[in-house]
Amino acid sequence: MTAIVREPETFSLAAFAVDPQRGFLPARDPLRRLPEAFAAWEELAEQIPALLAAGQFRRAAGQLPLLDARRLTADDERERAMLLLSYFGHAYVYGEAEVSHVIPANIAVPWCAVAKMLKRPPVLSYFSHILYNWRRIDPTQPIALENLARLEHFLGGMDEDWFGMIHIAIEAQAGPGISAVVAAQDAVSAGDVEQITRQLDIVTASIEHMLAVFTRITEKCDPYIYFHRVRPFLSGWQDNPAFPNGMIYEGVKAFKGQPQFYRGGSGAQSAIIPALDDALGIAFDDNPFGIYMKALRMYMPPQHRAFVEAMRDRPSIRAFVIDHRHREPALVEAYNRCLTTLGTFRRDHLKFTGRYIHAQATREAGNSTEVGTGGTPYMPYLKKHVGEVKDHLIER
Repeated sequence: MTAIVREPETFSLAAFAVDPQRGFLPARDPLRRLPEAFAAWEELAEQIPALLAAGQFRRAAGQLPLLDARRLTADDERERAMLLLSYFGHAYVYGEAEVSHVIPANIAVPWCAVAKMLKRPPVLSYFSHILYNWRRIDPTQPIALENLARLEHFLGGMDEDWFGMIHIAIEAQAGPGISAVVAAQDAVSAGDVEQITRQLDIVTASIEHMLAVFTRITEKCDPYIYFHRVRPFLSGWQDNPAFPNGMIYEGVKAFKGQPQFYRGGSGAQSAIIPALDDALGIAFDDNPFGIYMKALRMYMPPQHRAFVEAMRDRPSIRAFVIDHRHREPALVEAYNRCLTTLGTFRRDHLKFTGRYIHAQATREAGNSTEVGTGGTPYMPYLKKHVGEVKDHLIER
């Protein structure tokens, strides 16, 4: 009897909501308006900057009707609703001199309903704030800094927009690198040294493009304005000195009147670096920052979370390189270039946090220089994280 030979299953990026070119950005540009039944949400969203500037957002939000989120049936509608409700929630909490420790039912109930549909916490996460908050000025042109605009704003202005656009453009530049690291893993299964080397070079080029975008943040985002006008709205209510008792989501039956604790939107909720770390075999399991990074995966869309976890379980690039280090110098060099460039990206991120956060002085509630918007003492963690990357370089 002849044995049946089965081809190995193809690892599908689409199954994890990962686009071969856009990476973790949505494959279709974000929806720009909800159906007419949700016009009240859209109208309030248009007025957020003006209402915050006038100190009137809470009053206006109090007049918002309690809409039924179950009428949102398409994924892009739910993502748009999550974006709007997250902005409403954070604008309500941080929109006046004294923070609010309660989110009213007309925001909290639909917000929690949509969050449950999307399997993410009801808080402003990186996915809503960055990955689903953009449009292309010219839809026929690429996703690039010169062709981006933000859909939703808090106070608005060039600094807030530029901060968000930088991160969107970084995500776009990461797409080819994410595809390439998966192709490198596939090449490990095939034992194809040349293909692995070629794909690792693409990963390095992708990180270099990310870095080139990141270094442009100072062009139009001033550290003082970022810290005092942009950052306060991004914080959550876990490990936040302003919310020792958490946040009450009024009217949400599942919470039974108990306070909730969620971290705010943070670049650490992006899947790029965790995916690359796991695919390249960079392990930070015992690093406090690594533990914190894993905890933040609950704020990612479940597909992205699953993708990151899958990277560690797939064929090991690092093990293959180690096994071939004595006879394949070009492969080792390509792998080490990936790690070195990734380390450079981390060092620049550390410089950013130092200049845009740590160097700023404040007495504002919920805007501490000691913790990030995700609620962690980031400086010591980041320094340790940066230093440990070089420990993973492979000697020939």
